[in-house]
Amino acid sequence: MDLFPTTWAALRNAVAELPDEDFARPSGCAGWLVRDLACHLVIDAQDVLITLVTPAQGPPTADAVTYWKVSGTPPAGQDPLDALTVRLAAAYEDPALLKFHLDDVGSAAHRAAALADPAALVSTQDMVLTAGDFLSAYVLEWTLHHLDLIAHLPGAAEPPAQGLARTRQMLEKITGAAFPVSFSDKDALLVGTGRRAPTAQERAELGETAARLPFVIG
Repeated sequence: MDLFPTTWAALRNAVAELPDEDFARPSGCAGWLVRDLACHLVIDAQDVLITLVTPAQGPPTADAVTYWKVSGTPPAGQDPLDALTVRLAAAYEDPALLKFHLDDVGSAAHRAAALADPAALVSTQDMVLTAGDFLSAYVLEWTLHHLDLIAHLPGAAEPPAQGLARTRQMLEKITGAAFPVSFSDKDALLVGTGRRAPTAQERAELGETAARLPFVIG
């Protein structure tokens, strides 16, 4: 939970610092431009706000790791929610409006997380979690989407090192796969989630795990 504010602030700051022309560039999410990803982050912030004020009865049915599900099929950006996100993003027209909305709703989510009781039970997606586990799960969301944001933006701010390390740990627990120690945290996440293909050397180091890639987390 302590990494939620760090990773979320870093991601929001990275969006805020982008020049307008970068919003029309591709992101690391298939079928999405940077503006589409930024719009998705607004929806994510709304999800955080809604979940933190949706109390639940125990016991918990999921934690920060089991919150996530693994698929072997990368998203193509064509399902109805993805398509809606693209239309919503286009409706902003001026990137400044999208930046403002993300800052407005994102700041509220940041404050709500800081005020949340980590032990309180909340409900989302038919799961019951502690607020602490829910916010910890979002460290993975923020970190992977930060990598998506800067995928085609050389020089843009990288995700915090602590967030990369924690997300790698979570990915390994979620999938039951251990990435070679020779892999940096960033490379383990990019290769592990199919955001880039492994090199021949990396594939050799991965061994049997290579045949299981990509791990699509959602």
